[in-house]
Amino acid sequence: MKPIVAIPMGDAAGIGPEIIVKALADPLVQKKAQCIIVGDKNVLQQALDFCKLKLNINVVTDPADGKYEAGMLNLIDLKNISMEQLKIEAVQAMTGQAAYDYIEKATRLCLEKKADVLATTPINKESLKAAKVPYIGHTEIIAALTATEKPLTMFQVHDLRVFFLSRHVSLKDACGLVTPDNLAVFIDQCVEALEILGVKKPHLAIAGLNPHCGEHGLFGHEEVDAVMPAVAAARARGIAIDGPVGADSVFHFALKGAYDAVLSLYHDQGHIATKMVDFEKTISLTIGMPILRTSVDHGTALDIAGKGIASPVSMIEAIRLAVAYAPNFRQKK
Repeated sequence: MKPIVAIPMGDAAGIGPEIIVKALADPLVQKKAQCIIVGDKNVLQQALDFCKLKLNINVVTDPADGKYEAGMLNLIDLKNISMEQLKIEAVQAMTGQAAYDYIEKATRLCLEKKADVLATTPINKESLKAAKVPYIGHTEIIAALTATEKPLTMFQVHDLRVFFLSRHVSLKDACGLVTPDNLAVFIDQCVEALEILGVKKPHLAIAGLNPHCGEHGLFGHEEVDAVMPAVAAARARGIAIDGPVGADSVFHFALKGAYDAVLSLYHDQGHIATKMVDFEKTISLTIGMPILRTSVDHGTALDIAGKGIASPVSMIEAIRLAVAYAPNFRQKK
């Protein structure tokens, strides 16, 4: 049976509705997944008009009641957008609150086993703030809804997987987080995450932090003081891991199959590497929670919203990866 993928509609003023309708019109998505949208019917119909697509919206209250067939969009309609007040391309408290409501409902569907996986669309941090939603993004929202203390972010593009020791902190603070203790926990989390996704006996690599991995302390001491001890300790625990490996080459080696995943030591190090491989097909996965979440890794693109020109490639890829990993995740849980 095809997995049921819950898709929150995202920010109604952005491109989320457009990429959803385009993605769900794609024959590959129709063949591989049963998609249930959580959103607003009027906004979705507007997106269909923008994109000149003729699909039928089937409003249901439960994913089990959906009609998963070509030409059909199955929707749980929260009816929380006033079309008279909606301003495409604008930051609005209304759309920020609505986006949170979609995520909350879609997450609940997964927790209640009414949907198998979650594939999210872009939300706007400023709109969330305007609505006084006390979270900065998807990861923080879903972690709170699932009572998860330490969710783990992984990027995948083609066969390259990348984990991040730190996310939304300054570069100075990120360097301070490179410690043997933090790396020990991080390495174990990454191994467990890969096993959940079905990777048996994963082989990891840690990217170097400094130029040329610090050249034994000439350009920084983090590799000598933190990375090398953490790698040695992990190997003693039976983990297959190499590092530090120069950040200017390790991602290339992993893309070619030398490693199952790379452990990036700060946000932009891994983001730049993955997006240079294929910007549109770089997908974010959040692991370590009771549910599996995949996501597009682009923003609401308010500047092009409402024009029908947004590319659905990333949304299609997010659904594809959700479907691919769903069986392994369910087996692990």
